[in-house]
Formats: sequence, structure tokens, C-alpha cells
Amino acid sequence: MTRRRWIADEVSGNCAALTGEHARHLSQVLRAQIGQEFDISTGTEVRHGRVTNIQADRVEFELGEIVVYAATPPITVALSIFKFDRMEWAIEKCTELGVARIIPVIAARTESHLTTSASKRVERWQRIAKQASEQARRVSPPEISAPIKFKDLLAMSGSPRIVLSETEQNVLLKDAIPGDAHSLLLAFGAEGGWKEEEIIAFREAGWTSASLGNTILRAETAVIAAVAIACSILE
Repeated sequence: MTRRRWIADEVSGNCAALTGEHARHLSQVLRAQIGQEFDISTGTEVRHGRVTNIQADRVEFELGEIVVYAATPPITVALSIFKFDRMEWAIEKCTELGVARIIPVIAARTESHLTTSASKRVERWQRIAKQASEQARRVSPPEISAPIKFKDLLAMSGSPRIVLSETEQNVLLKDAIPGDAHSLLLAFGAEGGWKEEEIIAFREAGWTSASLGNTILRAETAVIAAVAIACSILE
């Protein structure tokens, strides 16, 4: 039988703990018992864990042998901020697919009230990613950064940088990803897509433009489709 996996809030040597709401779910909702066994992720590996102490807001484990090491597809998703309920769904699914990092971006078409509230949402996004990581049996959740401005996204370097654009007519994403790529940065516009001046700025900054085909997708659908394609190529 597959053991349930938890991502530890605290790790020290051969001991680990869940705290706060995380622990309350295990102790009060799932009614954990001393001696019960789970898989515990330390952030770099997953180890066999046995419950040694249960309190209302803290569950402690003794850690045993290593079960698996981390293996995360090195994909970074730069996600222009859009309606929060749909964005949360996109974050959850990106996490399940295994992306390493999610960067919220304030784009030209990001609505002003979302821009104002976005920084207050980061903690919630991180919590959603952590829960999705446990459900998907990841070793660790993706990094979710504070929102950045468009100009800061343009300046990012390193990985092959690909901007998804509905105006691209010639290059599909599957053809834009280099065969020898070891990591990838994918950028997605908000609802309504990128503005023309943003597409021009990407091109001038050396980004590659790519398409997901002829249909116009919702922002959250485009993200999931692109990440799935990228994962299949990189893996």
C-alpha cells in the first residue's frame, strides 16, 4: 500500500515535524496515531517517517531510510496575473505537472485591482502549491516568488526563454524548445494576451515567440497545455 506523503515544515537531523494548520489536518481531521507511518519530504529527499508525538498544532516524526531523491523538471513559469480563482487553478496544475518555479508577472493587461492585491496572495499561492505537491507526491513544492514587473521579466537570463503568443503564426512550442535544453523559462500573458508593444519588447530582448496552435485558449488552459508539452520534451 502506498503511504501518504507529507512535506515537512521543520527538519532537524533524523527528526521532522508538521506545524500549524498542516499538523491540525493530520492530527484532528485524519486522526493520526503514534507509530503511524508516512513518507516525509525534507525538501531534497523523501524519507520513511514514523509518528512519535502528536499535539493539536504539531506532529513529530522519526525519519528512517531514504525513499526517493528530488527530480523536478527544470521549468520556470512566468505567469501574468489574471483572475485569482483561475490563476490558483493554474498554479495547482503547474505544481502537479512538476514545474520548479512560478513567477507572477504584472503585465500591461493585468487588471489594476489584481495588481494591488497580488502581493497579499503569495502566501495563499504557496499554500496551494504545497497541498498540490503532497497530493502529486512531489519531493518539494515549486518556488513561488513575489510578483515582478514586466521589465524585470524581460531581463531574466539563462534558460531558453520562450514567450507564448497567439499572434505567432510560424513556430509551435514543440519546435521552439531546443533538443538539448536542460531547463526552460515559459512566459504567459494575462487574459487578452500580451499587448503588441510587449511582444516587440520580448523580440528585442532575444526571447523566442511560440504558439500552441490555431485556437485561442484561456490563460489557464494555455499554461497547462504548454507545461505538459515542455515536460514531455525535457523528460
